[in-house]
Amino acid sequence: MAKTPSSRGGSRPGAGRTPGTGAYGEPTQPIRVPVSLLPIVRAWLSARGKAPPRDALYPAPSRATRPLPLFSSRVAAGFPSPADDHLEDHLDLNEHLVRHPAATFLVRVQGDSMTGAGIQHGDLLVVDRSLEPKSGTIVIAVVNGELTVKRLKVDSGGVWLVPENPNYPRLEIREGMDLTIWGVVVHVVHSL
Repeated sequence: MAKTPSSRGGSRPGAGRTPGTGAYGEPTQPIRVPVSLLPIVRAWLSARGKAPPRDALYPAPSRATRPLPLFSSRVAAGFPSPADDHLEDHLDLNEHLVRHPAATFLVRVQGDSMTGAGIQHGDLLVVDRSLEPKSGTIVIAVVNGELTVKRLKVDSGGVWLVPENPNYPRLEIREGMDLTIWGVVVHVVHSL
């Protein structure tokens, strides 16, 4: 008995999506992404057209960094005292700023909604994805595809993202809104 060709499987002329007509308007290519970076990549892609500048997201600092000199003298914030030149040790900022390297990333702040918390436009935030976001912590969140930094407030009345600037309103997270917490802000690197 002769086998009849199947109409299932394999390539068929005219079948499938024409390259470049999908959600991105251009051909796509599969890539491998470290699991720890999947939320960042997904949020970046979902926010296309509204994405932060290219330099807004940074991977966690490498452990292979240059230690900085740490002097044993303390700097007076009141009346000055003569400083001595005694070098105490070398200090690696990763040891002080990054507790969980595989779950840590940096993000640059855009805007002034968090000035009351000491977070200024242009600051770098050290964000730890391994920490549980609790009420009162400052978090990096994606709300309906938009990236924001706010204080998380959770109580029996609901969930809010609260700015630290009276010129901005609190954002209540209501049913149907898409909220993803990327991580908890653990440090601010602020330039003077």
